[in-house]
Amino acid sequence: MSMNSSDFPLVWMNLTQEPGHDPQKDFDEFEANLRRGEPFVILNDTAPPAEEHEHSPEEKKRLALWMKKHKAELRKLVLAMIQIEPNQAKRMGYKAFAVLFAKFWGYPLLLANSREQAIEMARELLSKDGNPSR
Repeated sequence: MSMNSSDFPLVWMNLTQEPGHDPQKDFDEFEANLRRGEPFVILNDTAPPAEEHEHSPEEKKRLALWMKKHKAELRKLVLAMIQIEPNQAKRMGYKAFAVLFAKFWGYPLLLANSREQAIEMARELLSKDGNPSR
């Protein structure tokens, strides 16, 4: 996972992981966005890895501790993650997962069929939050 925050408050996430990827970098990038103290929306146009990556007990513990530490900030500052999926059947498949996602992360997983729709949705969320959209 990596984040591109060059168009903040629109933050683009890429879920692909290269071999030898350092997960600490992911935490650092996410924390840098939280430290801004401004609401933002995460957008993703990459599909999750085809095979489920089984996290080690150490990875699960690290994530749980990180989530506990940042729970309030995540709920307050991340307005949503918008998954871009052009395939309608795949979007339907995400709907059940979206409920679990929101419970775990503390912000909703929304679905868009194109980059344009995702950006429009993100700007709408940001404007409803009282912040100017970009």
